Amino acid sequence: MDGINSIGPLQGGAMPRKAGPAFQQQGNGGVSFKEMMNGFLNDVNGLQQRADESIKKLASGEITDVHQVMTASEEAKVAFNMMMEIRNKVMDAYQEVLRIRL
Repeated sequence: MDGINSIGPLQGGAMPRKAGPAFQQQGNGGVSFKEMMNGFLNDVNGLQQRADESIKKLASGEITDVHQVMTASEEAKVAFNMMMEIRNKVMDAYQEVLRIRL
């Protein structure tokens, strides 16, 4: 089994509307699952880094708006929780495929 590299690209209407690094199209009109997940991970990482930076700025006095810091922290938290739920669903699907093959 080749793992995640053997999963083919998404086709046609399955293309999300978001424009960003996670959704760059391939030549055949689809996005590979690996590229999409790497994009999501990079987006979540960026949100985490932005939240950390805003917390540091709040502590140093550069930012006085606590609402801005809380918003950045909550965005990072929600994105991380969503990423974990996606991971859990992928693992459940993988385990189900293994059960079907036996």
